[in-house]
Amino acid sequence: MRKHLFPLLAALMAAAITAGLATARDDWRRAPAESASAYSIGLWADAPYSEVQKTSGVPNLIADMNSQRLAFSVHAGDIKSGGTRCEDPVYSQAEAFFNSLRAPAIYTPGDNEWTDCDRPNNGAYSSAERLGYIRRTLFDDPVSFGQRRIRLEHQTAPYVENTRWQRGRVTYAALHVVGSDNNRSGDVAPDPAEWEARDHATNAWMRETFAGAQRSDAAAVMLVIQANPGFDAADPTRSPSRDSRTLLPDDGFHNFLRALREETVAFRKPVVLVHGDSHYFRIDKPLLDSQGRRLENFTRLETPGGNSRNDNGDVHWVKVRVKPRSREVFSFQPQIVSGNRVAVPAPARRGGR
Repeated sequence: MRKHLFPLLAALMAAAITAGLATARDDWRRAPAESASAYSIGLWADAPYSEVQKTSGVPNLIADMNSQRLAFSVHAGDIKSGGTRCEDPVYSQAEAFFNSLRAPAIYTPGDNEWTDCDRPNNGAYSSAERLGYIRRTLFDDPVSFGQRRIRLEHQTAPYVENTRWQRGRVTYAALHVVGSDNNRSGDVAPDPAEWEARDHATNAWMRETFAGAQRSDAAAVMLVIQANPGFDAADPTRSPSRDSRTLLPDDGFHNFLRALREETVAFRKPVVLVHGDSHYFRIDKPLLDSQGRRLENFTRLETPGGNSRNDNGDVHWVKVRVKPRSREVFSFQPQIVSGNRVAVPAPARRGGR
């Protein structure tokens, strides 16, 4: 009996180990045991933009995040202002900030740290060289930043900055879509060939993300990009205004928005697009279908963002409560960091008679 039992146990153990390895490789597609549990995440972007924000604004924000129980956080790009030099310490400082967060931390690049680096006041760097540097130094590991880390799925090289992960029954992805027309035109030295290749890869990554979410019966999808792609004339922070039905003009964001609309329509469940770029906190539903009907399952969240003044104004973050079993899945709570509040002058005292 025993001589038959040992081979059976060995086979069962081997099968269990193989299944465990397969699950680890495929974990973004599978809903773990805590799939029904609610949790919170943190979102921020566009900081630090000044020396004061480096020394106090961002440390205050990180301390505020660390005081709360978060599943993870995401920085939606722009780790420096658009008028400062793209020197190597900028990137190492950002990595140090991300790693000081207690929860896992994810990052997607912004235009200020590579496409705009060819500006004279940024040091007249090659934007292609700066992008390569970011990929080598900030995306050289399959896991997130932070004191606790999670494994991320990365797109194949060179587009390793496109990432994806799963928490419970919600699928998340960070997509490399940046301001300054996504490097297609404008600024000092745009690169349409670079844009075309990256745009194609990024949109394919997004479509694969939705396909995986469908297969795993995900309750919702959240995508994070840096750029404000512009949705309609109601968005005065970006020009030119976009035709919300045709998605024209055919600029650096047209293909991305078309794919986003198609996938959102097909998915039918809640989709949230997070971005920074235009430094204006808002939550709205600006995406329409080709017939001009509002896509009610789509929500845009723009995070607050720092400014180039030497103060901590707008260096705040957004807490998202995620409840996979709830109807809308996501609820949003702006977090005003107490140490970064703008000082409001006291009202003048009225003189007595």
